[in-house]
Amino acid sequence: MAIPITIPRLGWNMEQGTFVGWLKFDGANVRAGDLLFTLESEKATEDVEGFEDGILHIPTEGPRPGDVLAVGTVIGFVLQPGETIPILNRLALSPQASESKSPVTESKAIATVERDRPASSPRARRTAANLGIDWREAKPSGRTGRIRERDVLALTTKSPEALAAAPISSMRRIIADRMLTSHRSTAPVTLTTTSDATSLVNLRKRWKDASDSTGDSLPSYTDLFVKLTAHVLEEHPILNSRWENDRIVSPEGIHIGIAVDTDTGLVVPVVRDVPRLSLKELSIRSRDLIDRARQRKLAASELQGGTFTVTSLGAFGIDAFTPIIDYPQCAILGIGRIRRCPAVIEDQILIRDHVTLSLTFDHRVTDGVPAARFLQSLSALIDNPQGAL
Repeated sequence: MAIPITIPRLGWNMEQGTFVGWLKFDGANVRAGDLLFTLESEKATEDVEGFEDGILHIPTEGPRPGDVLAVGTVIGFVLQPGETIPILNRLALSPQASESKSPVTESKAIATVERDRPASSPRARRTAANLGIDWREAKPSGRTGRIRERDVLALTTKSPEALAAAPISSMRRIIADRMLTSHRSTAPVTLTTTSDATSLVNLRKRWKDASDSTGDSLPSYTDLFVKLTAHVLEEHPILNSRWENDRIVSPEGIHIGIAVDTDTGLVVPVVRDVPRLSLKELSIRSRDLIDRARQRKLAASELQGGTFTVTSLGAFGIDAFTPIIDYPQCAILGIGRIRRCPAVIEDQILIRDHVTLSLTFDHRVTDGVPAARFLQSLSALIDNPQGAL
């Protein structure tokens, strides 16, 4: 009996995925565990394995790179020798697939699939993603018919009406859906406070002076805030909870998501069991996750299971902001820039390093006072961090 190959559900709220390409040839002998195709979903690109031994059959009417397909769509079959080739039903394209096809991440897709789409440079696809337009509409100017970045930019010379109707990338659509879900499903309230980070800054400077010349082993400020936040969450577990089916659920472990800006949008990889990690281990893991997030090499599982999120806009000169909860989590902490400013300490005016913390929490799960106590405890640790780091 022919075994269908379907689009799997890789994320808890995944309803569709963008087909990137096949990793095997039509007619190839495959075994259970072989990687068959690449799928883009939930801000990650993942190779999907098969579960049966047999011969791979890729229908001519199967998906092309960039097709947005509903979960459960049959895209191919695994056959036994001499078995009749079944007829593939019409592909279950998602509603927006007819409007646009997401720029496809560079992958290991084989030449039999690549010939079905025009060649394009990575810069062309990245620029198209940033502009929210379909690079396949560009007229190639490369010697071999390749679409280049300037060909994509030429599309922006269309009329304002045409640009207003430009297709939205699948990444942007996922981000928009998640933000709306958070807004509609929570009762968000944001508290802000300013903390004295002088001791934290001095501690990191001492580490920097003692580290090697490259500074590769030096924890980032985000690493420090993540570690301190995990320590405070152990004291205030309600901020590590979530509202689920009309009850408050306290998950096992403290797994903190770190918001990462990438060329194609916001991604939140998760560092698991943060309290059990040393600062060095945390730094290594977070650096690896951030690097692979920007290369779009994260597995879907690395974007799931977070219980709290930390996001920072300090590098862009932002002091305070209103972060949006990564639903179904209860809270998210926003970190502003660390700035030197005058402060009154025991009737003296001294120069100190200050940082603004912005905590958005779900008022269904907890109230303002417990959230304020969380910020109070975190501020105390930032002022005296050595014991927690």
